[in-house]
Amino acid sequence: MNNNRRTFFMTLAAGTSLLATSARAQAKLDEKDPQAVALGYVADATKTDTKKFPKYAAGQVCTNCALYQGKASDALGGCPLFAGKQVAGKGWCSAWAKKG
Repeated sequence: MNNNRRTFFMTLAAGTSLLATSARAQAKLDEKDPQAVALGYVADATKTDTKKFPKYAAGQVCTNCALYQGKASDALGGCPLFAGKQVAGKGWCSAWAKKG
């Protein structure tokens, strides 16, 4: 009986942990988030305000930024600037830095 109870609680803890991780991974950064606004983040780099952010150049997207924590083929990925949220792979912000 003790073994079954222990197994049940271990399984429950693992499942809860997995759900919490999945929920965090799915939080997509909103362009209206104060941090996103401050850095000029847009989910579609082609919609970057080039007058306000003249540093932007065509072809700069989150997937080719040194800060992007996903694969180049990922639609969403992590970024240390926006903890707990994922940025669009095709997005851009003023902190963009060339990868590699």
